[in-house]
Amino acid sequence: MTATDILLWVAVPYAALGVCLVGHVWRYRYDKFGWTTRSSQLYENRLLRLGSPLFHYGIVLVVLGHVLGLVLPESWTEAIGVSESAYHAISFTLGTVAGVATVLGLAILIYRRRTVGPVFSATTRNDKVMYLLLALGLALGLGTTLYYTLSGQVHDYRQDVSPWFRSIFYFRPEPELMAGAPLGFQLHALAACALFAFWPFSRLVHVWSAPVAYLTRPYIVYRSRDEALGTHRPPRGWERVGQ
Repeated sequence: MTATDILLWVAVPYAALGVCLVGHVWRYRYDKFGWTTRSSQLYENRLLRLGSPLFHYGIVLVVLGHVLGLVLPESWTEAIGVSESAYHAISFTLGTVAGVATVLGLAILIYRRRTVGPVFSATTRNDKVMYLLLALGLALGLGTTLYYTLSGQVHDYRQDVSPWFRSIFYFRPEPELMAGAPLGFQLHALAACALFAFWPFSRLVHVWSAPVAYLTRPYIVYRSRDEALGTHRPPRGWERVGQ
């Protein structure tokens, strides 16, 4: 094991995680008004309606696939009766479909950003870096999966990449595992580290926000035609705020 291995597979991941965590805390504390997607839906809606669902639904499946592949040990899936060949077949099929949908959706969104004048004008340098990192990570992940599967050189990443990933969070890093992985997996991991380090300083922070309160918040009555309005006491949270 060399110093380069320790730098790439110990120092870089921990630095990326540290920047990601501290950056989110800093962003939430000092830039709450900037914690937004800066939606451009008002500028153009046709391409957005096509690209956004493809990207967002696809990326959710991609993340779930990574969680299952990286977090769950191989012994767990075998314990519930899923053989190694069946796991890889399912993983490859669903992963490819999700990856293609995500890449296609991202391509549409980038095309929209570049060709629609008002959307392009509202695109910042930060957005361009974000799209670059997203595209790089997705392309490396999908390309590596397709190459090693279709070429017949199937690589069982749950023997090296997955244990290395878990070892980072166990605080017992095993860089030698990742150092022995194929180049495609290594580049994908480094691209992911770069994306996570950049995450808190981009519009990607909106991932951690959900309008849960809207499910229980009372609607606002601007004008009522109910002649009996005011004859009964409204329930808590539904009191009138004016005429």
